[in-house]
Amino acid sequence: MAKDNDSTNPRPVVRFLTDKTIEKIVSEAREILCRLGVEINNDEILSMLHDHGATVDRKKSLVLFKDGIIDRALKTTPRSFKLYDVLGNQTHDFSGYGVHFTPGSAALNILDGVTQQIRKPVTADYVKYAMIVSQLRNIASQSTAFIPADVHERISDSYRLYLSLLYCEKPVVTGAFTIEAVGVMKELQLAVRGSEEKLAQQPLTVFSCCPTSPLKWSDVTSQNVVDCARASIPVEFISMPLSGFMAPVTLIGTLIQHTAETLSGIVISQLVNPGAPILYGGSPAIFDIRYETTPMGAIGTQMIDCAYNEVGKYLGMPTQAYISLSDAKQLDAQAGLESSMGATLAALAGINNISGPGMLDFESCQSLEKLVLDNEICGMVLRLVEGIQPKEDFPSLPRFEELLAEKHLLISEHTQKYLKEELCLPGPVIDRANRTRWQEEGGLTLLERANREIDKLMGSYVPSRLSGSVQADLRKIMLREAHACGMTNLPDISI
Repeated sequence: MAKDNDSTNPRPVVRFLTDKTIEKIVSEAREILCRLGVEINNDEILSMLHDHGATVDRKKSLVLFKDGIIDRALKTTPRSFKLYDVLGNQTHDFSGYGVHFTPGSAALNILDGVTQQIRKPVTADYVKYAMIVSQLRNIASQSTAFIPADVHERISDSYRLYLSLLYCEKPVVTGAFTIEAVGVMKELQLAVRGSEEKLAQQPLTVFSCCPTSPLKWSDVTSQNVVDCARASIPVEFISMPLSGFMAPVTLIGTLIQHTAETLSGIVISQLVNPGAPILYGGSPAIFDIRYETTPMGAIGTQMIDCAYNEVGKYLGMPTQAYISLSDAKQLDAQAGLESSMGATLAALAGINNISGPGMLDFESCQSLEKLVLDNEICGMVLRLVEGIQPKEDFPSLPRFEELLAEKHLLISEHTQKYLKEELCLPGPVIDRANRTRWQEEGGLTLLERANREIDKLMGSYVPSRLSGSVQADLRKIMLREAHACGMTNLPDISI
C-alpha cells in the first residue's frame, strides 16, 4: 500500500495505475474524441462546439473535438469546490484526498423493512428516509435516493428534491430525467438561498449528468449540463461504460472510454461557463455475461472506479464514484461484503464523493436498514483513512510506568483524552457484545438491530431549522407543479 506524499500526515492510499499509464489513457481518450468524435443530440451544443472550432456533422449529430478545445476546458475546470447545507453552513470540501459519503440515488424500489419484500416507494418512505439521513453522522449529504410512485412522473425529480429540502438540512446529490425539471429544481434552491448569486457562492446540490455509452449525449442530459453550468450548480459526470458489452472487455479499455465520455462533458460545461464546478465521476461496471447483469459489487467494477478516480486526480479534478453498494437482494452477508469492500477501496483511493450507501440490487433498490448499517461501515472507513499518528506516545515510559503501577489504564487521563478519537466504536447496529450479554439482551439479528436503530432515529428526529417562510415557498412551488400535472394536491405525509 502506497502512502500520501505528505510525510506529516501518513494517510494510507491505494493506487492501480502508474502516471505513465494514466498519461497513455488520457492521450488515447483525446484521440478518440478528435478522430472518432461524440454523438451529441442537442442543436444548441452543436452550434456552440462549432463556434469554438470543433468539426460538426449536423446530419449525424457528430462532433470531432480539437485538442485546443479540450486544453482550454481542462485549464478552467476548478480543482475543488465546497457544498453547503440549507442553512448556509459548509459541509463538504471536495479537494485532495478528502472523502464524503452519500446514499445511492434514484432507485425505483425500496426494500420494505417489515415484509422484507421489494416494492415501489411512496412519499411516506421518502420522508422517513430524509429524517433518518439527517441523523447519520458518517453520511455527509443526502441524495434523492428513490422515486416516490404516488406522484405524477413529470414532477418526480423536483418532488424528491422538495422533500429533501423540507426534511433534512444536508446538501443533496440529485439529478433530472427531463429538461424542464432542472428549472423547477433551480427554483426550489433559489427559494432556500434567496438569490442566484448566493446559490453560486454556496452550492446546495450536485446534479448527476450521464452520457450514454458508447460516446453519446442525449438532448436531455446534455441540456442538463448546460443549464447547471449557467447557474454554477455543480455537476458530477456519470459515464457508464460496461466492460465486455458497451465498452472494451479490458479494464484499461473501459477506462479509455470512460475518460473520453467524461472529457466530452467537461468540455461542454466549461465552454458554457468557464470555472463551473464539476466532479469527475461515473458508474461503470463489468458485464457479467453469465447473467447479463452489471454487478456494482464486482471487484472489477470497484477497480475501474478507483482507477478513473486516479485519472481525474491526475487531471486536477475532484472525483466521484458509485461504489459502496451491493447487488444483493436482501441485507445479507453479500450486501456487507460488497459494500464494505467498495467503501474501503474508495476511501483509500481518495474518491471525494462516494455514492452508494443503502443501495441494493444493481442500483435499483434502497434499504433503510442497509443505510444505517452502511453508516457504521462509513464510520470505520473514515477512521481508517485517518491513519495512525502518535498522540502523546513519545516518550512512552510514563505511560507504561502508570500501567504497571495501576494494572490498567481504563481511567488514565491519556485514555480519557484519546479514547473516542483513536478507537472507532460503532453504534448498536454492529454487535460487539459477548455471547452471554448478546443473549441476555435478546439475541437480536442484524436486521432486528437495524430496525431498532431506525425506530430510535425516527423518535429522535428534530425538524429542519429552515425558516417557515422558506418552507411555505417550497410548498407553493411544488403545489403549482402538481396542479400543472392534474394533481389536486400533494400526497398526505403520514409516517
